[in-house]
Amino acid sequence: MSARPSEPAPFVVWFTGLSGAGKSTLALRVEAELRTRGLPVFHLDGDELRQGLNRDLGYDDDARVESIRRIAEVTRILYRAGHVVLVAAISPFAAGRDEARRLIAPGIFVEVFVDAPLAVAEQRDPKGLYQRARAGQIAHFTGIDAPYEAPEHPEVHVDTAHLGPDEAAAAVVAHLVARGLAAARAGLS
Repeated sequence: MSARPSEPAPFVVWFTGLSGAGKSTLALRVEAELRTRGLPVFHLDGDELRQGLNRDLGYDDDARVESIRRIAEVTRILYRAGHVVLVAAISPFAAGRDEARRLIAPGIFVEVFVDAPLAVAEQRDPKGLYQRARAGQIAHFTGIDAPYEAPEHPEVHVDTAHLGPDEAAAAVVAHLVARGLAAARAGLS
């Protein structure tokens, strides 16, 4: 995919981490900053996609693989249409994230590990999902009775137990600027 000379080149930022780690919050902050820089951003949120595109899927391993495959295909379509695509989805398996990376042109897929220890994610738990999973009301819950394969070599690793949302977003944007994916703005990273 090549951008027209007057248009910014598209890229993909894939936010992965446990439920409650801060993926959606971080993606929204990065989206707002990229929009101020004039980039055409499209944000895909795993929770929203579960209510529509992936509502027919369960939460066992096979369903999670299929969910990420679908999200990756939509991401590829939006990327090819010239959008900067931000994906905020647990994406528990490295193979699924690797496959998403393969669908996009080399060098413009940025994996962001939104890292929060399980105890921190459980404390945040705005939807009460961890509590319900621990009570046996939700099966196959990532981090409780389903695995999460943390990225070994993400382009960006933000520890949201120690960084606030604005600091974490600044770290992601700084990486995008350093890679030449997003233009620098005066006074900002």
